[in-house]
Amino acid sequence: MITFTKFYTSSVGRKVLMSLTGLFLCSFLIVHLTINLFLFGGERSFEDYAEFMATYPLLRPVEIILFLGFLLHAVIGVWLWIQNRMARPERYEVNSASDNSALSSRVAFWTGLVVAAFLVVHINAFFITSRFLYTGKTMYEIVAESFQQPLTVIFYLLALAFLAYHLKHGFQSAFQTLGWRTARYGWLIDAVGVIFWLLIPLCFAAMPLYFLWAH
Repeated sequence: MITFTKFYTSSVGRKVLMSLTGLFLCSFLIVHLTINLFLFGGERSFEDYAEFMATYPLLRPVEIILFLGFLLHAVIGVWLWIQNRMARPERYEVNSASDNSALSSRVAFWTGLVVAAFLVVHINAFFITSRFLYTGKTMYEIVAESFQQPLTVIFYLLALAFLAYHLKHGFQSAFQTLGWRTARYGWLIDAVGVIFWLLIPLCFAAMPLYFLWAH
């Protein structure tokens, strides 16, 4: 137990936790997207599925685990960023940052902050409003009204662009940290990565555009 605790409080251990929580959150994106795709089927289709999810007995434990996963990922990300800054207090004078790492890697912390801010707005706009404020509106109606506002749609599209860029670095970095990215399977990881950092954000982006143009 002591060895386990020592490992996960070390720099390497934190990076492993960062990778594991990141991949866990990637799996959540698939589930969340699957649920949201019912929006395209109309209010009845979406509300039937939403009612099923609301009465699903494992929903509350899953929500708690998900929240803890987001929180742990964010805390470790901030910790590692501070640790890296303290380890290199002086900027390199000869080599520029672009010579040593990809842009997506250098801005991962900042794109993560934008995504975190987006999640706070997103949770407040939909989850809190539908679960606790009792507005008398269905979740479908809340989503439809929100995405009929052009500024809201623009905000979501920009946030999704930041999410895509964050995932572009994070997905391959997680496999690299865990030692699962090998020369033999690197191409496969990159191919699956495209699903997460390109296709999934595009599918999410289609939803606000659908409500803006079709309603």
